[in-house]
Amino acid sequence: MGFDSPCHPLRISDLNKVLTICIEFVSGETVEFSAFSRLVCELIGGLGLFLLGMKNMSDGMQAVAGSRLRKMIGAVTGNRFAATIVGTIVTCVVQSSSITTVMVIGFVNSGVMQLTQAVGVIMGANVGTTITGWILVLNIGKYGLPILGASAIVYLFSHGERRRFWAMAIMGVGMVFFGLELMKDACAIIKETPEFEAWFRRFTADNYLGVLKCALAGCLLTILVQSSSATLGITISLAFQGIISYQTAAALVLGENIGTTITAFLASLGATTNARRAAYFHVFFNMMGVFWITLVFPWYIQLVQWIVARDVTQALIVDGAEIYPYTTPAIAATHSIFNIVNTIIFFPFLPIIIRVLVWAIPSKGFKEKPKLTDLDIRMLETPTLAIEQSRKEVEKMGEGCAKMLDWLAELQKQDEQDKALADRLIHREQVLDTVQDEIAVFITNLLSGNIPHSVADEARRQLRMADEYESVSDYIANLEKFDRKLRRGGHRFTQEQRDNIALLHQLTGEYLGAINVALSQDNRAILSKSGAMSKRIREEIKRLRRKHLDDLSHSAIAPEVSIAFLATLNAYSRVRDHAHSVAEEVSEEI
Repeated sequence: MGFDSPCHPLRISDLNKVLTICIEFVSGETVEFSAFSRLVCELIGGLGLFLLGMKNMSDGMQAVAGSRLRKMIGAVTGNRFAATIVGTIVTCVVQSSSITTVMVIGFVNSGVMQLTQAVGVIMGANVGTTITGWILVLNIGKYGLPILGASAIVYLFSHGERRRFWAMAIMGVGMVFFGLELMKDACAIIKETPEFEAWFRRFTADNYLGVLKCALAGCLLTILVQSSSATLGITISLAFQGIISYQTAAALVLGENIGTTITAFLASLGATTNARRAAYFHVFFNMMGVFWITLVFPWYIQLVQWIVARDVTQALIVDGAEIYPYTTPAIAATHSIFNIVNTIIFFPFLPIIIRVLVWAIPSKGFKEKPKLTDLDIRMLETPTLAIEQSRKEVEKMGEGCAKMLDWLAELQKQDEQDKALADRLIHREQVLDTVQDEIAVFITNLLSGNIPHSVADEARRQLRMADEYESVSDYIANLEKFDRKLRRGGHRFTQEQRDNIALLHQLTGEYLGAINVALSQDNRAILSKSGAMSKRIREEIKRLRRKHLDDLSHSAIAPEVSIAFLATLNAYSRVRDHAHSVAEEVSEEI
């Protein structure tokens, strides 16, 4: 064909033929491509909608229950039972054991949570994740699309933020059920295609080797999809259509428990030793559980069927198609009973397991503090908890500034300056610069996600407060530099000037301390309560400035001392201004 020849467009039928030839060449079997394309499109579409629904449901519930989640995580103690309950409830809310365990790895990595607390929460997360199976037991699949549509309308046209996030969560429920229906329909195509059905029949849990093979397949599928809830939905869809037996589905579910640990394991790479121990405990806990349950697998599935009181082999004819609806509650029960019993079995041995983990994964010979803050990118999966962690870091900045003022007061009193203390003060200012940068990066990443307006507003306030505290530290460091420069030139402030500066310093320290307390207690009335203190500092600076200018007219003051004194007054004024800005943000009056 020449360059001026007309080009023939590629037709879909031609593409189908090419793909069919490729598939037949690889598999050695004849496959009807129309069935294959329908299977792939419906299965991928259903899975994508299912995963998006799980995310929306998780985000909506986190936004609605954010404050309660913060209180629950904060209440976690070394009590294993309490930690397990917290892990169960949090996972039920966020609808993902992966989110909970990754969040725990982040908390342990940042030092907020100890290993003994983390293992309890992780075990609870394994129990909490089984709620997904029971949600799927609800026979409302055909109502998934109407639920999705109605909640989407509320989400789009509602002005109340809380109502919108409730709508998002319900919209996620609709997506989950509609996606599950699509996957069930896709699995029906497998049943209609002998070649596909024959391939799935290779996975049967009729003997111990078959159970292990099915568990391995479930593990690999979960690693690939990165969601045990999604693979559970696929398993239920296959069993519902009768493509795989209940026994095979149960073995797949056991493997999914191992596959879900990969997320936390990957999150622990590069983390501190304790964080890696928590991730390894998650892997060990699930692997050992699957190991012992496979040894008693035939008796276990008989127990589950007895508890469910349903004949999983009973088929129903719906619209001319044969389905097995009673496999769904049996699979959900298999998942729940296994995780609950596994948790009960492990409970008495936790102290021993923790000691083994500490022995097997020894601490490094240096202090593991990769960053100056306790912020961890893993926390961004839970914005309502992440914003609480960044708030703690802002509070630490305020405490750091107060500590710098204490050191400065001590230095100003000394006839011979303590160089080590002066260097520590300058170093603290440099540390606060870096801390502010880390907070800014963390909050910027947080704001880039889909977060509630209340969290976004709090994030913007924290950004400004971190910037104001960093500026406070700059001026405190400048005050020390003024004094050091005077000493190098052989000058000092007069005793009267030093007494006046000491009084001004005391007032400024009390003012900053009151604002720090208000920030930690979320006292919105701080502006009115600290107004008198702020006014007194401002008036004292004006008085000292006027007095100094009068002294210049009546006595000889070295120019270096005069310049340093006026610069000192200006620095205290700027400390007051920036502290006042923090108070404005705490009171939310801007």
